[in-house]
Amino acid sequence: MAIERIVDTSIHEADPEEEQIEVNLRPRSFVEYIGQERLKKNLKLAIDAAKKRGDPLDHVLLYGPPGLGKTTMATVIANEMGAQIRVTSGPAIERAGDLASLLTNLQDGDILFIDEIHRLQRSVEEVLYSAMEDFKIDIMLGKGPSARSLRLDVPKFTLIGATTRTGNLAAPLRDRFGHLYRLEYYKPEEVQQIISRAAGILEVAIDDVSAKQLAERARLTPRIANRLLKRVRDYADVNGDGIIDTSIATAALELLEIDHLGLDPADRHLLVAIIDNHRGGPVGVETLAALTGDERATIEDFIEPYLMQIGLLERTPRGRKVTHKAYSHLGRPHTQNES
Repeated sequence: MAIERIVDTSIHEADPEEEQIEVNLRPRSFVEYIGQERLKKNLKLAIDAAKKRGDPLDHVLLYGPPGLGKTTMATVIANEMGAQIRVTSGPAIERAGDLASLLTNLQDGDILFIDEIHRLQRSVEEVLYSAMEDFKIDIMLGKGPSARSLRLDVPKFTLIGATTRTGNLAAPLRDRFGHLYRLEYYKPEEVQQIISRAAGILEVAIDDVSAKQLAERARLTPRIANRLLKRVRDYADVNGDGIIDTSIATAALELLEIDHLGLDPADRHLLVAIIDNHRGGPVGVETLAALTGDERATIEDFIEPYLMQIGLLERTPRGRKVTHKAYSHLGRPHTQNES
């Protein structure tokens, strides 16, 4: 059984309480949304122009690492447009008929949000092309020689797609989006503001120093920041008077084994495995997966991105290498291969 990682950027679907809390913490407008200033500025201009013309917003593709607020941004866009939003995911749309049912039940101006859009079936993608361009879909009725195609009109909707892997998105689908935006990692001061805002919503007392301490260990990611706040709140309720101060925050983070760079045991295990078994690398990801017991996708999607972001790990044509900074952080003498 997999061990839950506090710094995992995916939503823990087995925990409905956490999912509901995350929904409650989501901002509902650009004013409430902290960070992503360039993205907000461009989107606000596009939304104001669309509303002035009375047209639906052009289709939007949001991409970037998990946990940065793609679903939240889609909800904000819908609220700013004054539109209804229908939320689904690529794996949930198994057949073209599922997509047709979704589209025909929309109203003009509605927003369809598809998370993990890179995981759409190819047959579903092909139906989506004409829906995005012409607001029409072609449905096949019957099978064999008697089969015939029926073209249906669909409401003038806006598709918002979210993906962590733009490279896996088919070029014809990507080209049909009018707006493509990358969500960047947040600045530490922005994460601190997010924690303070979430604490207010959750009615948790936290001082600025403790909020900064959590922000520094939240991996520049709002989802992790909110999760850390909830875990530290639990610790404060059990071991204190419910108020998060520096001593409570420090003790809770030590219990969670989150260090000052935001690394947890899985991150440190990966770095140590490269150092101890391959003298710092390079080493292939398949070998790393065998060494650590993690799946390749877990390493590539949930462990490596942040380690590379803060300069502890490098991807090279020959494999993964740890950096001088990683040796220093782990307190190890430098033994990296020079070849």
